[in-house]
Amino acid sequence: MNMISSSAPLATHSAGADAEHLELLVQNVHCAGCMSKIERAVSGLPGVVGVRLNMSTHRLSVDFAPETLEPETILQTVTALGYPTMPYRAALAVDAGAAEERALLLALAVAGFAAGNVMLLSVSVWAGALDDMGAATRGLFHWLSALIALPAVAFAGRPFFRSAWSVLRSGSMNMDVPISLAVILASGVSLAETISGGPHAYFDAAVTLLFFLLIGRYLDHSARARARSAAASLLSMSGETARLIDPDGHERVVPLGDVAPEMMVALSPGEKIPVDGIVATGVSDIDSSLLTGEAVPETIRPGGAVYAGTLNLTGPLSIRVKAAVGDTLLADIVRLMETAERGRSAYVVLVDRIARFYSPAVHALAFGTFVLWWMLGAGVHDGLLNAVAVLIITCPCALGLAVPVVRVVAHGLLFTRGVLVKTPDALERLAQVDTVIFDKTGTLTRGELELVERPGDGILAEAAALAGASRHPLSRAVADAGAHLPKPCAVNVVEVAGSGVEGTIGGEVVRLGRRAWAAPGALETPFDGPELWYSASGGTYHRFRFRDSLKEDAVETVAALQALGIHVAILSGDHTASVAAVANKLGIADWQAGCRPNEKVDAVHEFALAGHRVLMVGDGLNDAPALAAGFVSASPASGADISRTAADIVFQGKFLAPVVWMVRVGQGAQARVRENIALSIAYNAFAVPIAVAGLVTPLVAAIAMSTSSILVTLNAVRLRRIKL
Repeated sequence: MNMISSSAPLATHSAGADAEHLELLVQNVHCAGCMSKIERAVSGLPGVVGVRLNMSTHRLSVDFAPETLEPETILQTVTALGYPTMPYRAALAVDAGAAEERALLLALAVAGFAAGNVMLLSVSVWAGALDDMGAATRGLFHWLSALIALPAVAFAGRPFFRSAWSVLRSGSMNMDVPISLAVILASGVSLAETISGGPHAYFDAAVTLLFFLLIGRYLDHSARARARSAAASLLSMSGETARLIDPDGHERVVPLGDVAPEMMVALSPGEKIPVDGIVATGVSDIDSSLLTGEAVPETIRPGGAVYAGTLNLTGPLSIRVKAAVGDTLLADIVRLMETAERGRSAYVVLVDRIARFYSPAVHALAFGTFVLWWMLGAGVHDGLLNAVAVLIITCPCALGLAVPVVRVVAHGLLFTRGVLVKTPDALERLAQVDTVIFDKTGTLTRGELELVERPGDGILAEAAALAGASRHPLSRAVADAGAHLPKPCAVNVVEVAGSGVEGTIGGEVVRLGRRAWAAPGALETPFDGPELWYSASGGTYHRFRFRDSLKEDAVETVAALQALGIHVAILSGDHTASVAAVANKLGIADWQAGCRPNEKVDAVHEFALAGHRVLMVGDGLNDAPALAAGFVSASPASGADISRTAADIVFQGKFLAPVVWMVRVGQGAQARVRENIALSIAYNAFAVPIAVAGLVTPLVAAIAMSTSSILVTLNAVRLRRIKL
């Protein structure tokens, strides 16, 4: 990929009165140990007041005192630790992640090809089919296996070898260390056996182990790559250019990065708003559904606030810019998502904590076995074979498969029901959920305004003739409802921004819009949804009422969750009356309306601080930060791209039942994981003493290791008994 030179000027922006903010892209960050190492080194620099490294996006954010510390010093410090570093750009981060994903996929393909071919050669040796042909033929098969396996191990093992070498240089340990050592020693001893004409070689064990481990590494990286693409997807919603209004009144198109606070920007109907600002002139309806979830547009007048990524529907506007592109609400949402995702790294840390004890113990045991047999007079060769047998038999393959194999079975079970689990540890977190928080619009409801009350076909046809000239969602609903009717001719049709549509039909002036404008004399009656009024010059008024209906199984889904002992709540950006009506129908007592994206995040954090594990379910851009902040999250496939990217789980269809399914499968998966870990520990307790005693060869050790993997796999298959 194209790299940005680390010597390029580093861009910073203000982080407060006395601090500057710097963002860098850090490569080769694979685990929580890497993250801690980098954060400790940077935080130790004089003048650093805050540092945060996001595991998913590889973005290093640093707040520092510019009079004390140069930005280049921060970059050089991280690079010196062995992590290539450069100025951050969201698109560059996605490119770097894509390159690494391609490299992992290539390594996986090489390991799979080698494992399949070496296994074919090894089966003949295992079965004794070559005994009658003599040692020469057996040796030939070993040499063929070596020619396939050794280059494959050298190439496909690089992700593990690099990781192991990196942590060893820093004086720490992770699971890649014993894996790398076992693969290298098994390959080395096998080569020595092949050269000396020995009867045993273990190339098949080395390449097969790499193949299975690379599957897990690739799936984990793919999930992180989706998270890295979220930033680029979000920021692209505001576009790339803006139309500036110069002091002399002339307009010119400039890149979005050139727009600064207090500049004036022009907007036409149908344009996306590129920056946050305040309306200076004009009246229009703004579609803010991506930010608020509210299906009904908001009328904006001079002095009203507008935000990047929202859509100007009906009237021309000029806005005074209040925030540069890096400080808009969209940019804040990106930062909220990254901060929330970083809080989930404890699950990665857990494996590294286990490795701190497991890896040194395994190495000490293997070395002790070699010394013991050497002292007993067995010689270097036999002592080394016994030590390799200990390393192979204690290789954490079954332990490493204990979680991934359950994920594969559980993911497959859910996938057949239209549920896609994106995040590797989502199932483990689902098992601990005690609270489910739903967004309203598009999640509990269909997300589509339906015409639930209207006048007769004659008035509907007249109103539809007017509504066809408007972009307003309510007008579009009226136009769709009357599409099948023959329409009268409407002339002089004009859309009045913030009010409605006016025209002339049959010589009469008619209006379709807000009650106060179209039907000021009409009697107002309570209604928990949006409405439009149609009036003719004769003073007759007709009402159109709309409602976003509940999904068909919403009531049953909420009841099923509550029957499982799970607390259910609603967080919505919609108006109070609309949210209250939905909550009442579903029997949900805990709900909040009018929530902005940051307020949803705050509410999720409040649940977490109270000790609750939250499953957040939402479908809009305004839900993305809360989805990232949730203990685990899910989004319907019909939701916004960014919500599907931020969610751990995406479910298909028009129903909510998958939310219950995923909780049940998560609970079952957690039980299988615990059983698999217990099986792995029991296997090691039984097999390790036998290996230390010299009662198994490395080949038998490899078979025993494979048997333990089969046991945990068969146990995971029991998940399919769960009825959904």
